[in-house]
Amino acid sequence: MFEIKYPPKHLVREYLERRSRDTAPPPTPEEIRRQLGWGMLMPSDLELANNRS
Repeated sequence: MFEIKYPPKHLVREYLERRSRDTAPPPTPEEIRRQLGWGMLMPSDLELANNRS
């Protein structure tokens, strides 16, 4: 069975804390996934996981 691995909650919280202090526009969703180490998933993997629900 395929299981999506999400970034740990503490990493997401730390990322959001850093982003709240940054005045630059938010990065793209792909860049956010890359920064959190979630970018290793392929879009086709996400589609498969969504179809199994």
